[in-house]
Amino acid sequence: MEEDLPTEFDLIVIGTGLTESIIAAAASRIGKTVLHLDTNDYYGGYWASFNLEAFRKYLNSSATQISTAVEAINNNFLPLQAQPTLVRNVQVQWYNFTEKGDVDGWNREKIEQEFRKFNIDLVPKLLYARGSMVELLISSNICRYAEFRALDRVATVWDGRITTVPCSRSDVFTNKEVNVVEKRLLMKFLQSCVTYEEDSEAKEELDGKTFLEHLQSHKLTPNLTHYVLCAIAMGNARTPCREGIAAVKKFLMSLGHYGNSPFLFPVYGCGEIPQCFCRLCAVFGGIYCLNKAVEGIHFEQCNEGFKYDSVKCGKQNITSKGLVVGQGYMSRAVFSKSTPAEGAAQKLCGNLARAVILTNVPLGGASQNPGGGGVAIMKLPPANNHQEGATILQMSHPSGTCPKAIYLIHVTTLAVTENPEEDLKPYVAQILSKDYLPAPEITNENASATESESVKRENTSSTILYEAYFNIPSCLACAENANFSLPVGVRLVCGPYHELDYDQSIDQAKTVFHEIYPDEEFLPRAPDPEEIIIGEEEPVPDQGDSLQDSNEPVDNASECRELESESTDAQEAKEDAVDKAEECTEQK
Repeated sequence: MEEDLPTEFDLIVIGTGLTESIIAAAASRIGKTVLHLDTNDYYGGYWASFNLEAFRKYLNSSATQISTAVEAINNNFLPLQAQPTLVRNVQVQWYNFTEKGDVDGWNREKIEQEFRKFNIDLVPKLLYARGSMVELLISSNICRYAEFRALDRVATVWDGRITTVPCSRSDVFTNKEVNVVEKRLLMKFLQSCVTYEEDSEAKEELDGKTFLEHLQSHKLTPNLTHYVLCAIAMGNARTPCREGIAAVKKFLMSLGHYGNSPFLFPVYGCGEIPQCFCRLCAVFGGIYCLNKAVEGIHFEQCNEGFKYDSVKCGKQNITSKGLVVGQGYMSRAVFSKSTPAEGAAQKLCGNLARAVILTNVPLGGASQNPGGGGVAIMKLPPANNHQEGATILQMSHPSGTCPKAIYLIHVTTLAVTENPEEDLKPYVAQILSKDYLPAPEITNENASATESESVKRENTSSTILYEAYFNIPSCLACAENANFSLPVGVRLVCGPYHELDYDQSIDQAKTVFHEIYPDEEFLPRAPDPEEIIIGEEEPVPDQGDSLQDSNEPVDNASECRELESESTDAQEAKEDAVDKAEECTEQK
């Protein structure tokens, strides 16, 4: 039998996605009572990580979901969606092991047996070492709840080959793909980006120019232009100049903080990040209920239309001063149209085409992935008239996301159609193969007939063993692509954005928090466990007091003499004990 929850809170948060979890942690940290609910039996929503078996079950439930009619507010009550965070347009395929045989010892049964060793992210991301997420984790002291590793490699495809991009000064001067003149040009340009200051003259010079045009004006060669534009700035031909320079500067300023890489990756997957904020919320009194049926929201009539009243959770109606709802829970009936705001168009969340692929060989072969591969990133330019290119993340066993000798590949881009496989096909085809091409053996012709030698050439072709494609939708507000007003007391937050780091999600969490608590500090530093004092602290005597309780002066000299006398007696006793021990030893 379930225990009843308290009926009043300062804040109720529905959904354990990243933005919701940050807001819940921030509210709990300043002493607010927080109830954090999720209808799923796992943390994270669209930000979650699954083992292979759970991931396949999640895709199956998404593929077989039954579309429900849009709910309306009836009798001041709005029902919530029972399955809020399912993906769409799921397509799954295995390598044909039955007809073609095993691939480097792997088959479907063996992969399925290793399901517990996988941690598959729905939306994988990286953290810039000088990015907003790392700064927030450190300033709030939440970083102690997770473990991170530095990125091992930045790669790209140039001239039909997968190559490693030189990022740091040492990489530039040791790279064999770049000649001496190109090395000087690259270092000079990167230095100009680091020292760039955005003043009025610089704005006038760079306004109306793309970053590609800026690169060409510096007479960079085509391969250097590709390296900087795609792999360092993570941009494309349409990237504005100032935005590209800022991205390069952020990349370079993040180098060297945690290893020879600008990026960090959470060990065991990005699903750890929302859970870190949930742990902090729970430490400061937040109450968590997963797999909890949240039937809907009660409203009251007011002059503005509707006003939030309470949440129906099971048989209880729980009230709170504020309500934050994550992506997927509410229907369009909660919106009331308002005048669109003027200004630049807001970047929308979701609308992602995703691929999760298992391969037998790391990208470019083992020689380009020293130390087992770790974590690598590759950015490919737009293909087939797409507006955005694809971001590819490769995970290996040291990242804590897959077994040894198998590699987890994530591919992400903005969705163009309702078919994610077609959207991602031009990018997957550049780096992976659906057929197994074993490495040929090279016979040593100089060896004698009785001592024939053969050398196995490195296999650089990555064969697809398992592939899953799906779409992550936009939230309701972003899908409508217009401004709407919400009932008083209700705030909606977005899902994952098409960005490499977490900047936009953190910005939204800060905005919503300050709307609810305008005068409070956002996520102040949490004390370490050893800094927490349980119970009353013993009073510390004031060192400035020179009088005893009887108002008599303290005789410091007599105290010192007493201490010296006690010390002398203890030393003599110690020497006597040593002499007796030596006598006993001699007698024996």
